[in-house]
Amino acid sequence: MRTYGKSAAFVALSVTAVATALTGAATPQAVASANPAPALSWRSCAQDGGPAGQECAELPVPLDYRDPDGPQLSLAVTRVRSDRPAARRGTLMVIPGGPGSSGVQRVTQKGERLQRETEGRYDIVSLDPRGVGGSPKASCGLAPEDREMVNLRSWPGADGSITENVTRSRRVAEACARNGGAMLRSLTTANEVRDIDRFRQALGEEKLSAWGSSYGTYVGAVYAQKYPQHTDRWVLDSSGDPDPSRVAKGWLANMAVGAADRFPDFAHWASDPAREAEGLRLAQRAEDVQPLVLDLAARLDREPRQSTTPGIPLTGNRLRQAVQLALYDDDAFAGLAGLVRAAGDPSVKPVLPAALSGPMPDADAAVTVGVICNDVRWQGTVSSYARAVAADRVKYPLTAGMTANITPCTFWKDEPADRPTRITDEGPSNVLMIQGLRDPSTPYSGALKMRAAFGDRARLVAVDHGGHGMYLGHGNACGDRAVTTFLNTGTRPARDAYCAD
Repeated sequence: MRTYGKSAAFVALSVTAVATALTGAATPQAVASANPAPALSWRSCAQDGGPAGQECAELPVPLDYRDPDGPQLSLAVTRVRSDRPAARRGTLMVIPGGPGSSGVQRVTQKGERLQRETEGRYDIVSLDPRGVGGSPKASCGLAPEDREMVNLRSWPGADGSITENVTRSRRVAEACARNGGAMLRSLTTANEVRDIDRFRQALGEEKLSAWGSSYGTYVGAVYAQKYPQHTDRWVLDSSGDPDPSRVAKGWLANMAVGAADRFPDFAHWASDPAREAEGLRLAQRAEDVQPLVLDLAARLDREPRQSTTPGIPLTGNRLRQAVQLALYDDDAFAGLAGLVRAAGDPSVKPVLPAALSGPMPDADAAVTVGVICNDVRWQGTVSSYARAVAADRVKYPLTAGMTANITPCTFWKDEPADRPTRITDEGPSNVLMIQGLRDPSTPYSGALKMRAAFGDRARLVAVDHGGHGMYLGHGNACGDRAVTTFLNTGTRPARDAYCAD
């Protein structure tokens, strides 16, 4: 790992601003702090493949923190106690991504590895955010077709038209307004942050350490901004641009950049002569892979192929969505190459990836849409989205305008309950960011905006690897070592650092 200093351009990006959190005795933050911490009743919930000592409980939280004595929710929470009590120094909060990922499941998957890495220094804890896993669910009552990923994500028509996207987005927003109620309105980043602090109080901890991934980095950044005095060692893994005027709209737009950054890794893999024996070599040269995939998607736009899933054909947009999903991890490359080969062979029925072979559950769709639409008002007219899509399709053909398109958020009925938080350089210098250079979801260019916002509060470890979620995810020993060292000793690189692949 080598270090490099701040460039003049980086310094120019840095901002020093006042946090936009609401002030006054009646704020939800003040209410949460004033209420006594609930007691947690722990029980064993160990699962096959997970930590042997995993425990679960329910955390009561207000549905609305402005009405602390009103309706309550019971959030699913989990912990794995330190297996070396003499070495224990605190509690490590695992903040899941999404929106829509389960913290309980994340601890089941990663808890044992985290225990080994941190050598018993932490109790490892997490929660299922509102709407997720074992916590109370919301419902928009969406039709199955509207819950398919390729429709919930607004892929334009084959000719670039967004007419169908406008109709569907309006229909989804109206259904959520009609059926979602107070539960759906409560699905916000601000409330997840309040729930995490409520969990901290229930655990009896003055401070938490944290490992937030993907969307969890934004949750973690907002927590560090609102409750800096309660942060210990703070790790943000695969961060997006925290621009408070855009938030999720900006993250969606940046996915076009991420796909363009990442696809060459797949192209090199799929043109490697080693793929020949596997039957997965798509082209002789890496530069020919993208034109091949784009041409195949265009043909599928005109003539969809029947898949092995009855009633769900392989369309051009399903292929494009499959590409986007496969870019998250090298292990998915073989499946994508196989799909491309099958789609081009008239004698074979393509097998769709599981995520594209049917609608997602209504509760999952509700939380996915709810958080991003509740957090900030999405500006724009239908005509402005049409223009943006047309330009984006030319600049970023892999995502074909999806990342610039209209969404249900444009027609959302409720105004955001909280002002978006501006991340600033005011607070303790205890943040370590880790970021892949070729991330398809939260590209490096967006992570630099998070780094700039934190200023001297943070250090950034850039990993020369593709994919999403770096720590304990892609086998980069240098990056893993930097995070583990920080969690175990509090020591960060003196300056921003680089890890070769």
